[in-house]
Amino acid sequence: MQMPEPDKKVLAQRGSLVAALRNVVPPDSVIADEQALKAFECDGLTAYRQPPMIAVLPETVDQVAEVLKLCQDRGVKVVPRGAGTSLSGGALPLADGVLLTMTKFNRILEVDFDNRCAVVQPGVTNLAITNAVQDEGFYYAPDPSSQIACTIGGNVAENSGGVHCLKYGLTTNNILGLQVVLMDGTVLRLGGKHLDSEGYDLIGLMTGSEGLLGVVTEVTVRLLRAPETARALLIGFPSNEAGGDCVAKIIAAGIIPAGLEMMDRFAIQAAEEFCQPGYPMDAESLLIVELDGPDAEVEYLVSQVRGIADACGALSIRVSESEDERLNFWAGRKNAFPAIGRLSPDYYCMDGTIPRHKLPLVLTRMAEMSRHYGLRVANVFHAGDGNLHPLILYDANNPGELEKAEDFGSDILKLCVEVGGVLTGEHGVGVEKRDLMGAMFSEEDLNQQQRVKCAFDPDGYLNPGKVFPVLHRCAELGRMHINRGQMPFPDLPRF
Repeated sequence: MQMPEPDKKVLAQRGSLVAALRNVVPPDSVIADEQALKAFECDGLTAYRQPPMIAVLPETVDQVAEVLKLCQDRGVKVVPRGAGTSLSGGALPLADGVLLTMTKFNRILEVDFDNRCAVVQPGVTNLAITNAVQDEGFYYAPDPSSQIACTIGGNVAENSGGVHCLKYGLTTNNILGLQVVLMDGTVLRLGGKHLDSEGYDLIGLMTGSEGLLGVVTEVTVRLLRAPETARALLIGFPSNEAGGDCVAKIIAAGIIPAGLEMMDRFAIQAAEEFCQPGYPMDAESLLIVELDGPDAEVEYLVSQVRGIADACGALSIRVSESEDERLNFWAGRKNAFPAIGRLSPDYYCMDGTIPRHKLPLVLTRMAEMSRHYGLRVANVFHAGDGNLHPLILYDANNPGELEKAEDFGSDILKLCVEVGGVLTGEHGVGVEKRDLMGAMFSEEDLNQQQRVKCAFDPDGYLNPGKVFPVLHRCAELGRMHINRGQMPFPDLPRF
């Protein structure tokens, strides 16, 4: 992946920009020291690193607005950043850009149990929301594997999911309102505590926009009542095909589990060695099926899933008998990524989505690719909604292995599109999948999407170089209805 050459005119004003920013936020919230900036040089996609020109950590909405307006007036690009757990390079800094880090926005502003919602700042971690309300019998449903660290603002940017998104939806299904600051400093309030927002669904547009349209400064999230009962089944199968067949049959039977996850032999063994959740070591594939609701309903669904699994040739079936056992079943899946990290110096975590019935075919094709590239791959899936997370193992110290891993990953994502799926399920496009967007969208499709960006960020300063393989001047896309002066648009290169 090539990054653009930094704008020398922007770099030349670095000193005066630092001074101006320190008049907007507390001086120690502007980081310009070369060594200190190393802490921000990448996000979870660690293969790509680029320290920012400057990092800024605002504390108030007014400060965010002033920073953005200052950067726009000076023609400086801005990259928003949360906790930096993005796996697609969405928060990768720019050498001639300001990194706007939102981690000081870390307060839960209000919990409203009557309206079953909470108002939180974007730097609040995902898990902290549930921790704040669970004593009253509530929780926040989306639960990415990184929920202990990832922030709700980043979840909005990437439309994050998690193991329970099959039944309860992704971030977009669990937020009611947003406060967003645009690049020119305009503060928008979208939605609120009410269930349906008026007018166009701008909350839906902002969710998953990867920081290209605005900076989220407040989120109103939906709270759910904790289910009366939750039980998990741990089901081992003799083949990936049998496990995939069971997934399809569970959904076809009209059963919507709270979670339906699949792991292959490699991932099973790695997880068992890492945290000993009691996984069946003789299984080629493993399903974790969680069912929740009233006691009687859960008991009935457990028996239904047992029957389906037996008919699909299950080698073993265990049903959790306590809350601790249920959580232990999930411990291996939640820790699959660090477990794999113990087996290889580096791994490349992919994210694509396919129709469920194509799972056996895709697994077979990935095994062929693994042999072709000479790189191991471990498979972990949100099987219920067809969201794949292949982990490609490589060693960046070996010349050419990173490039092989990238090519392998590219082939997997092209395969997802080929079988009727999409390039991403929850990690976003960022820089990782940017140059593959043409495999899924026509040039006119991409141009129309960029017209949306132009409506919110006509000068293209907000997180440029992400998502779109070619960046156009807004005038080239027929910029209209923008009632403000024509700012000079920077020359943005073709990647």
